[in-house]
Amino acid sequence: MPTVTSPHNPWIKELRKAIRRGGQTDDGLVVAEGPHLIAEALRSKCEIPAVFVTEAARGPMAQCLDQVEAAKVSTVPTGLFREISTTETSQGVIALVRPPQWTLEQVFGGTPLVVILDGLQDPGNAGTVLRAAEAFGATGMVALKGTVNPYNPKCVRASAGSVFRVPLAAGVDPGSALASVAEHNAELFALIADGARALGETNLTGACAVVLGSEAHGVSDVVKAKATGVRIPTLGVESLNAALAAGIALYAARQQRLVDR
Repeated sequence: MPTVTSPHNPWIKELRKAIRRGGQTDDGLVVAEGPHLIAEALRSKCEIPAVFVTEAARGPMAQCLDQVEAAKVSTVPTGLFREISTTETSQGVIALVRPPQWTLEQVFGGTPLVVILDGLQDPGNAGTVLRAAEAFGATGMVALKGTVNPYNPKCVRASAGSVFRVPLAAGVDPGSALASVAEHNAELFALIADGARALGETNLTGACAVVLGSEAHGVSDVVKAKATGVRIPTLGVESLNAALAAGIALYAARQQRLVDR
């Protein structure tokens, strides 16, 4: 296992660039930190060009590292690892992973159940939505321009590996997303606190897309104008966390679709 000590190592520089950008490297790689994410990337058949591990973590991470081509794994000093780590309590292993590339056509595949993020800013929320999308059978997710990059390291971590499997289109112009909705004859539902229709009264068995707006401003006017407003009835609170709302809506869709089979 080679040892890397220089912060100017090409892979280290690429890793830092992705972290600084809050997204991907120039070559489309994403940062995955921790054995769980690396294992999820391997399970998802993703290419892993580079892995960095501290000397202390080599033993505990042996089972994970054994699945990666040896020439792509390097030991780094603890001090250098602290400089590239994206977490406060790291487990001592971090990798660059190539996620799948998806098209809008793939996102809207089958009977579409698509999540559209419209200005959502928190990477933890976005990653949790991705995880819910996989858990409840969404066909994919669209992140509109102005939304946090779903390949942000914090988003990748919050997705718990779903980012490597859920069909995903990022940085999409709202007009293109709305055109895809129309092209696939999908109903567009916007989750808003004062929606005219309650979630329980909404049929989600057909082709549809569910929109989540930003934490501060909600769904944008241009998208809201094309959507049916749907509310999740609550007691004592006016609104829900975006990721929680997405999970509830996707679970409802999943339940309806199971009954409809």
